[in-house]
Amino acid sequence: MQKQHNDGSRTWLITGVSSGLGLAFARAALAAGHTVIGTVRQDSDGAQFEKLGAGRAHALLLDISDLAAIGPALAQAEQALGPIDVLVNNAGYGHEGTLEESPLEELQHQFAVNVYGPVAMIKAVLPQMRQRRSGCIVNVTSMAGLAALPGIAYYSGSKFALEGISASLAQEVAPFGIRVIALAPGSFRTDWAGRSMVRTQRQISDYDDLFEPIRNARKAKSGIQAGDPEKAAQVLLAIVAAEQAPRQLLLGSDALTLVRARIKALSAELDQWEALTQATDYLPPADQI
Repeated sequence: MQKQHNDGSRTWLITGVSSGLGLAFARAALAAGHTVIGTVRQDSDGAQFEKLGAGRAHALLLDISDLAAIGPALAQAEQALGPIDVLVNNAGYGHEGTLEESPLEELQHQFAVNVYGPVAMIKAVLPQMRQRRSGCIVNVTSMAGLAALPGIAYYSGSKFALEGISASLAQEVAPFGIRVIALAPGSFRTDWAGRSMVRTQRQISDYDDLFEPIRNARKAKSGIQAGDPEKAAQVLLAIVAAEQAPRQLLLGSDALTLVRARIKALSAELDQWEALTQATDYLPPADQI
């Protein structure tokens, strides 16, 4: 369990609190009595956020793709409000488009926001957590970071990267009493498939039959997905407070179905090609056996 303040509260830093899961996470943490520093990209969003909890909701104007700004911004926040107990790397956005049609610049920006920004946030809070031998880092990934789907190669790649980083980091900092949790949501009723989605313009007709139904279905489901952000927020509070918590947790029945199917298919493929896999092992010459 993470160390608490004398009144049982903690100081949380949540990125991307203007809407969606980030806003739900912040509301739940505030309702539970915690102090929340929330990153926003516009002053107007910051003013709205601070109304959620007088004296305990603190907006931090920060674009997490501006890597050079992260360290100074967090140092200033910690100086004013004390050390960060819980970091939730939530900010990010979706990118939709086949790989061939999507410009490389869109991949660079996707990774800047979904990977480099979260890593920079972690590096900014980790020294204090390590010195205190306490802390919790939650990286919001995606079911698409465990089971890739066509048409979101850039997004899936960014979330696969954050999953891998989370898994390695969890092992590195466990001896210091710091927990790392990769939280992988399925489809939730947020703006992810709406205003938070970058959609590459279509130009290659060969992909029409595969991709157009996917794009149309995603637009149709926007706002009526199965996942409830408020319930996800309660799960987050529970795992942060728990004596033991998973290093990786799926959120949503659709995520569970998709990832289980991927694991089953992967296991079958491993079995099918096992002999070829093992054929690459070094074997000493017969006269040395």
